[in-house]
Amino acid sequence: MEAPSFITAQFIVSAAVLLIVVHVILIGVAYSIYLERKISAYIQDRIGPNRVGFDFGLPVLQKLFRGFGFWGLGQPLADGIKFLLKEDYTPPRADKVLFTLAPMVIVIPALIGFAIIPWGGVWNVPDFTIPVLDWHIKGGPVHVAGAAVNVGIIYILAVAALGVYGVTLGGWASNNKYSFLGGLRATAQMLAYEIPLGLSLLAALLVVGSVWPETIIRHQVDHGWLILAQPLPAVLFYIAILAEANRAPFDNAEAEQELVGGYHTEYSSMRFALFFLAEYSHMVTSSAFFVLLFMGGYHLPLIPWLSPESTGLAAVLLKFLVYFGKVMLSVCFMMVIRWTLPRMRYDQVMMMAWQAAIPIALACVVLTSLMVYADLRGTIPLLLSNIALAGAILAVYPFFPKADPNRRVPLYGSRFNPMPGEVVSHAPVHAMAREDRPVQGTAPAR
Repeated sequence: MEAPSFITAQFIVSAAVLLIVVHVILIGVAYSIYLERKISAYIQDRIGPNRVGFDFGLPVLQKLFRGFGFWGLGQPLADGIKFLLKEDYTPPRADKVLFTLAPMVIVIPALIGFAIIPWGGVWNVPDFTIPVLDWHIKGGPVHVAGAAVNVGIIYILAVAALGVYGVTLGGWASNNKYSFLGGLRATAQMLAYEIPLGLSLLAALLVVGSVWPETIIRHQVDHGWLILAQPLPAVLFYIAILAEANRAPFDNAEAEQELVGGYHTEYSSMRFALFFLAEYSHMVTSSAFFVLLFMGGYHLPLIPWLSPESTGLAAVLLKFLVYFGKVMLSVCFMMVIRWTLPRMRYDQVMMMAWQAAIPIALACVVLTSLMVYADLRGTIPLLLSNIALAGAILAVYPFFPKADPNRRVPLYGSRFNPMPGEVVSHAPVHAMAREDRPVQGTAPAR
């Protein structure tokens, strides 16, 4: 019996990919938090989580999971149980509807953006029959993606921009001035860094000539990865996705030193956990987008099973593993950046966007347009043009006007601007403070 018209091999494969990848991302997010704690521990010469196993310290489970407590791999599960059991507190003067809606608004875009990613390329599905329903499904080449659409790049841009609404709603609905300031910062930062993100994306798409994800990968298979041909747009794109995900050094929306905890200050229990889930899901989705554009997607050189022409099931599984491996390497690099670079001040974040990232991204688009117009789309010509542009930027930079936000303000009567005739001394007055050997200096001489 023939299946309904909309039940095709592509429909079944897309539904299976959506179901599988959502769970892979959720498990990956849980262990990304564990991974970040271990990476930060290694950077800071600590050990990190290493005690919690899958028995959670319960005698009933210790016999069942004996030998599975190594490396603290049960820590993410223990954290999840902790979030489920904690009190879910709502401030009395908060907007309860928006306060509850904000975590959902931020996590949903993070979990649907991956739908257009071609995780496994194209799979040549044979004809098959669904036994229970006795439906005969005609096979053929199908795209191993949640949604095989030719406007996939536009879709992921639109979805990624929705995440900031959850941050803004959470900051506003909490009725907390620190949360509100965090929401304002996130909104302004998103507006600023959406521009270099879109421009660097445009520079890559000008070279490829298509917004179809599979075509972008095929171009990189034939002509080399775009991170080699266009390193400047790649760096700008990576900086922009860090800022979009509120990751250090751009995490000013939750600056603990200034805003207590930022937009999620008033949240607890699972609503607080959803903000963390959204942040790490954004990291996975944006890293998948970066890998698609600049790192060849599922392609690795010199491995024939990873070419677009390989359409067998084994090749599809291998492509998925390679793609997800690249994504996790990018996520780990984001974590290393967080624990290596200090947080930038908010005015520095905005100045970097409007006075550096956006002009450089515009220059990249103009330069790429000229190279494409001259039909110089090869890796070497594009790389040389990027090197020339970087050299021009470094040559012109010393002549730009410099602002000093840390300059000393001449306050009349202060120690930096004393009144006429006043002698200012910065040295300590107390004898104990002047003594280089305080213990020996106060003890009686013998």
